Amino acid sequence: MNENELCLFRREHLGFIFQSYNLISTMTAIENIALALTFAGVKKDIRFSKAKEALEIVGLLDRMEHKPNELSGGQQQRVSIARALVNHPEIILADEPTGNLDSKTSTDIMEMITKLNREDNQTFVIVTHDPEVSKYCTKVIHMCDGLIESWEDQR
Repeated sequence: MNENELCLFRREHLGFIFQSYNLISTMTAIENIALALTFAGVKKDIRFSKAKEALEIVGLLDRMEHKPNELSGGQQQRVSIARALVNHPEIILADEPTGNLDSKTSTDIMEMITKLNREDNQTFVIVTHDPEVSKYCTKVIHMCDGLIESWEDQR
């Protein structure tokens, strides 16, 4: 694929959950989520409607007008997850999705991801150093220095 084709593929088929959330501090939760749809050329009223739906999925509809600094770490991560989900991608790439969270919030996030995987048939590719996170995964690939050491099917 050329650069344009890669860009379109990422926009239409992939979602990204970042360890550091990557939320825009001057935008509200709903605006951060709707921004992902802006790049897909979705009209404003539809963007905000879909962003509201995504916030409802992650349980933060009541925080939609809050800016990132008004949200806890777990809430910011949920906004990040909602942003990744808003385009309904087939594959979501998650970089340490629980890396900055306490154990209770980490469990909540992983249970939400597991539910989305089962109910919406979305594939999550999760990079983690946390063995607790890997317990939620159906397949686990262990790597060291860029090489695959082992592969486990945990179903």
